[in-house]
Amino acid sequence: MEPALIGTRLASAAIGPLLKKLLVSEGPGAGLTGSSQKIRLSSLVTFRGEKRTLTERDVRKLASTLVERSQGGDGERPFPADETEAVTGTLARTLLALGDLDMDDVQAVRLGHRDLARRLRTAAPAPDGLSTDSVLYLESMTEWACLHILDFFTQRSTFVARSLVEQTRSQRELIAKMDEVIRRTPRADTRDADFERRYLAHLAKKHGRLTIYGVDLRDAPEKWPLDVAYLSLEATGGLVPPSRLHREYREYVGTADPDAFAGTAAAIRRGDPSGGRADQILTRHDKVLLRGTAGSGKTTLIQWLAVSAAREDLADGMTYLRDRIPFVLPLRALTRHGERLPAPDRFLSAVGCPLSAPDGWADRVLAAGRGLVLVDGIDEIPEAERDRARRWLRDLLDSYDGNRWLVTSRPTAVRDDWLAPDGFAELTLAPMSSAEVATFVRRWHRAAGPEATAYEQPLLDALRTTADVAQLATNPLMCGLICALHHGRRGFLPRGRKALYDAALAMLLSRRDRERDMGTPYGIDLGETPQIQLIQRIAYWLTLNGRTTMDRAHAQDVVREAVPAITEAAGYDPALVFTHLLHRSGLLREPTADTVDFVHRTFQDYLAAKALVDRWDIGVLVRHAADDQWEDVIRMAVGHARPRECAEIFDELLKTADAAPDRRTQLRVLVVAATALNHATEVAPEIRERILARTAEVIPPRGPDEARELARVGRAVLDLLPGPEELDEDAAQDVVITATHITDDATLPYLARFTDHPSLGVRSQLMWGWARFATAPYAEEIIARLDQTDLDFTLVSDDQAAQVARLGLRPESLDLRMSPSLTLGGLSTIRTALGEARIVGLSGELAPSLSHLPSDNKLGSLTLTSPPPGGLAFLRRLTGLQILVMIEDAVMGEEDWHAVAALEGLSQLQLPAESVQSLPESLRLPQTENLLVDCSGRAAPLDVIARSFPSLRLLTLHCDREGEVHDLTPLASLAELRYVNGFGLRFSGTEALAPTVGIHT
Repeated sequence: MEPALIGTRLASAAIGPLLKKLLVSEGPGAGLTGSSQKIRLSSLVTFRGEKRTLTERDVRKLASTLVERSQGGDGERPFPADETEAVTGTLARTLLALGDLDMDDVQAVRLGHRDLARRLRTAAPAPDGLSTDSVLYLESMTEWACLHILDFFTQRSTFVARSLVEQTRSQRELIAKMDEVIRRTPRADTRDADFERRYLAHLAKKHGRLTIYGVDLRDAPEKWPLDVAYLSLEATGGLVPPSRLHREYREYVGTADPDAFAGTAAAIRRGDPSGGRADQILTRHDKVLLRGTAGSGKTTLIQWLAVSAAREDLADGMTYLRDRIPFVLPLRALTRHGERLPAPDRFLSAVGCPLSAPDGWADRVLAAGRGLVLVDGIDEIPEAERDRARRWLRDLLDSYDGNRWLVTSRPTAVRDDWLAPDGFAELTLAPMSSAEVATFVRRWHRAAGPEATAYEQPLLDALRTTADVAQLATNPLMCGLICALHHGRRGFLPRGRKALYDAALAMLLSRRDRERDMGTPYGIDLGETPQIQLIQRIAYWLTLNGRTTMDRAHAQDVVREAVPAITEAAGYDPALVFTHLLHRSGLLREPTADTVDFVHRTFQDYLAAKALVDRWDIGVLVRHAADDQWEDVIRMAVGHARPRECAEIFDELLKTADAAPDRRTQLRVLVVAATALNHATEVAPEIRERILARTAEVIPPRGPDEARELARVGRAVLDLLPGPEELDEDAAQDVVITATHITDDATLPYLARFTDHPSLGVRSQLMWGWARFATAPYAEEIIARLDQTDLDFTLVSDDQAAQVARLGLRPESLDLRMSPSLTLGGLSTIRTALGEARIVGLSGELAPSLSHLPSDNKLGSLTLTSPPPGGLAFLRRLTGLQILVMIEDAVMGEEDWHAVAALEGLSQLQLPAESVQSLPESLRLPQTENLLVDCSGRAAPLDVIARSFPSLRLLTLHCDREGEVHDLTPLASLAELRYVNGFGLRFSGTEALAPTVGIHT
């Protein structure tokens, strides 16, 4: 059914009153006297809060009526009849999501009905298993419903008054922001502005289209527009949770060793276990190291960020990139000859940009803090060059403040915390969820044209029911290959990774041109085998030299030397053969006019492995067994090898492990060998047992790095991990880290053995691992059985909150992380727990949930991991609060400080120095005796502290400015001073302190 026809039926007078039931009426005025906070949509709906007149069941009935009436009249059904119930349920959940949006009616109208519909679909659970027709129908239905809803908002008596108030506020904020921009931005001549328009247009064109491998059918485009093809994935991380900072702060106030606390606050700012949408991680961290496996979408993400920043009409959630100037810096292209990494004035020329910038332009952009620096592929340069790349990056960071930085890498290319001292958050691209895979499959089939439509639903069914297929479909690259092969083979899929790649090569090298009736445009007619023999020579050279890009002339020489030996190719001009391979194989490309690389690193690894086995260069293979760039090559070589060759490879790998110079190298080689077992077509049982037995010798792992490395072995390592009774606390925590990184159902019984472990670290790791597994089973088998003593419950999704409520759990301590999966609506299910537990981590976006607590709530401890967008007025309801911790820098307004001062029982306070500096001169907090100030690059505001905290007994300074001198004269009443990470911190005025004052470092 066409959207216009749905709109015609929804526009009838009978539909409007149905939707109006979702909203309450308000009296006249702007609503300024009723609350100092904005009135959110959650208070305007009739199925939430005190004005509730509809139940969720009523909303489902309303949705059913809407679906029924939108199908009235003549014409085709908009979706299959057997999906009516599923469509109705999805529409009801979408309408219910109206109460979860963190906006008011004025903001909603400003957003527009299409963007509002998009927000609702994002907030509601994704439809699962519906046909394409049903999905399209729901999209149209939601947009028309939102159009009516916004029309109702504009008819409310409060709307005009509140719009004027909001307009006035917005203008005031805009003027202030413009003043700040004018202050910070140096004047540039018109040449800069003119060039930036041309440069951004160039980036949008260069990176605005995306090849989805496998979309090469007769009627399909070879490339998709990026905004159609891009799929936003999740990024996860987790260095240090705020709960650890809070716990260490409480201990530090007591008798704990000060060194245990050092660096924790800075680490928390770098790491965030909740992660979030990968394209929005730079809103929460200005510097990010993003890890991801081959094909996981790292480079596509960089394209998306660059194109988004280049547009005037920014996509939903991407407004933080406005006025940012992207620099896309693929390291593989910058260092192909081992040359020195470029300074900013060479950023454009180094990546082959044909535009000439005005002198000093890049320096002016970065000096003004307007840059978006996207460094792609730390793993794609040799290991020996990575420290040089880090020094180059540090020099840039030291020279330019205020920019945003994203660096990508494969997971094992650099160690954990590799860039942490430079303030980088370290996150990882998560494997695609089942819903994301389904979305990708639908988009692929839509792009592939009408002939692919019939194969969409059978493939979705196979992904749900066939474990082998689902295990392969974990990233965009593999999903694209699976879609193409499923269609090309008329619904048949090869089993296993090697078979999948063999079939993909056959499709690209021999079937693609034939099915597109391309003929022989270069006069070259080669079969699949000779093309592979030639291209794998290029792959072999690149891998042997630790490169992913080579000069075009050199690649042509490699092919020229090989052609005479390939019988089928020997009669052709080598130059034409090379041109044919470059333009028609589908495996090679020209990133610049004079360079060649593979369309994806995975194909290079696969063909290099085949070349190594064909040449039987086993010595080369094992010499690189501990090199992260060779891990996939070794595993794929095992897949190519025959049984006797396979046995020899494993034997040599074990010998290499025996000769390893250190435990880390030994562990890496053994893990490569163990993970390669699943790639072998045939392997003798005794060989498998030898490898697993040797792997067991490095169990339990020593430390988190080894634990995560060991987890890469997968399901097989579970049988080797010892139980809790055989381990001390540190070893127990390490094996639990390993197990929680193996997302297999068989992991849960093993983890359940640790739920009552006396170590808080072990039980905390079990809690943090929840997000990696299916929510409900993990909650039942692990979370419900955890010993809660001193344990912080970390929640990152509405599903987790719902499980806590369903199981009747009453956590003593909550750590709540803002993410697309955890909303204010989800927290409403655990409102009782919110009022009774300590909250040792709370993202600012979730702070409004606390404003609904009863005034007699028992909340005594709260940590804010980010500034609340609506300010701190909600604190006035937390009358029992004794400890308040704020981690991120935020300039607090006078009203915020008065809300803090009103907390009569607030005895312990932790703040960044910037927040302390904004404390009003006349305000005093006599109730606060313990204060921790995180200076981190700033001088400690001792004069403000002395003036505003007259009863202060213990002051802790977390400082990192070498040689900083602090005058202690104003702190005559202080009983104890502690400082952490002083690096030569010095004090003056100590004679003003009482003789009994302790100064500790």
